[in-house]
This record gives sequence, structure tokens and C-alpha cells, in this order.
Amino acid sequence: MAAIQKLQPVNPVSLTVSSRTDTGVHALSNAAHFDLQRKNDKLPFAEDMLVKALNFHLRTENIRVTHARRVPHHFHARFQAQSRTYVYRIARGVSHSSLLPLTDSNLCWNIRSTELNMDAIREAASLLVGTHDFSTFRAVNSEMPFKSPVKTLDVLTIQPGGSFAHSHFHRAIAFWELTFRSRSFLYKQVRRMTGALVAVGQGQLSVPRLKQLLEARDTLAYPQHLVAPAHGLFLTRVDYKEADMQLPSTGISLE
Repeated sequence: MAAIQKLQPVNPVSLTVSSRTDTGVHALSNAAHFDLQRKNDKLPFAEDMLVKALNFHLRTENIRVTHARRVPHHFHARFQAQSRTYVYRIARGVSHSSLLPLTDSNLCWNIRSTELNMDAIREAASLLVGTHDFSTFRAVNSEMPFKSPVKTLDVLTIQPGGSFAHSHFHRAIAFWELTFRSRSFLYKQVRRMTGALVAVGQGQLSVPRLKQLLEARDTLAYPQHLVAPAHGLFLTRVDYKEADMQLPSTGISLE
């Protein structure tokens, strides 16, 4: 907000972000919208100039604007998002977090055990894909009475990952990435699903038991000690319909 205010808008400006993350969760990509009216009826900033101006004022912050686009006045970054993609990073078999590369410190969940039954994890993951009442996998918060627990999980994949410095890091560490995509998620839903899947892989939770938890539709049924830590989770993508972002035609044709 401070960076936007330094552009000297004449209108009150509020910033609406597509996704709000838990404390400790990271975002490699996010989207937001705001209205900006310039003084003396000046034309809107060119999109590339707006990116440069905002990044100039953000130069001391750990955030950068990569793209700007003029959109219709009714566009809403949160409510018109068609999908959100989260990636949960796991480092397996590292005896202590201090042995992780500095580029991955507090940027993954370090699991000391090397034993993870990936086949069981994938079997359990298949139970979560689709449309379900995910009440068991949401945590209590103030929005709980107002949000439907029924969500559609479009994608849940488990695949090998790597260190952010893998090209220059010469110690073998097994990284795994769990990718989740849905139009929206419940509070702590991804972290609860991740924790349950890891518990399945470690033999703490059976696949039938995970199914029972899903079907219980009860937030209190979830074992609290299984929730995955926030620092392994990344928001990586927010997608919109192209039609929702297109400015209306002026109706002027040139011949």
C-alpha cells in the first residue's frame, strides 16, 4: 500500500489480494487489484511504467511486481480467480535443519526419516481429489460459519523436487513436492492434507483411516499433531479467465 500511495493517487486506494496466506506461508506468485486515479485527469500509467514505479518504491522490501494490466472496473482479484495452485516442499532424510542449504532453510519441511511409502501417499491422495466436504481438513477461524466446506480439489500430485540451489549444492537430499490446485481452499486445508499424507507415508495413519477422517466431516476429528508446518508451503500460481480481464471495446472502428 505504501508504494501505491507514493504514486500520489487522488482517490482512496485499497489493495485486494487474490489469496491470503497463513503466517509463515510463502508466495512465489500472487495477484491483486487496486483502483488508481491520477491528478489533473492524467492518463493511466503505462503498464510497464507502473511495474517500474512500484518496484522502485518496493526496493527495500522482499516483494516485486512482475506484471501489471489494466482490467475492467468490476474485476475482482479474489472472487474471480479460477484456480489457485499451492506447492508443499518436503526434504527427506536430513538429520537436522541446519544441514539444509541456506537457500532452503525455513523453505521446506525437513523430515528426518528416509522412510516414506510413496505408493501409500499416492493412494491416499487419490481419495482427496474431487468434490468433497473438507470440514475435517479445515481449522477453526472466524470465517468458518460463513464458508461452505465443500470444495473441489482439481489436482493433487506428488513428485520429486529439488533444492533451490540444486545446481551448486553437492550433497544428495531427497526433496518432494506436493502440488494442490483448486478454485479456493479452506483455512489450513493444504497443511492439514499434507500432514495427513505424510502420516500415511510414515505408517502413522492408514489409508482407510484417512478416508474415515474425510468422511467424518468434523474439524475436531483431525489429529492436531499432524498439521504440516507453514514454512514448507508456497502459493505458486493464480489463474483467471482471459475474458474477465479484457477491457470493454470502445466501439470505434478504423477503416
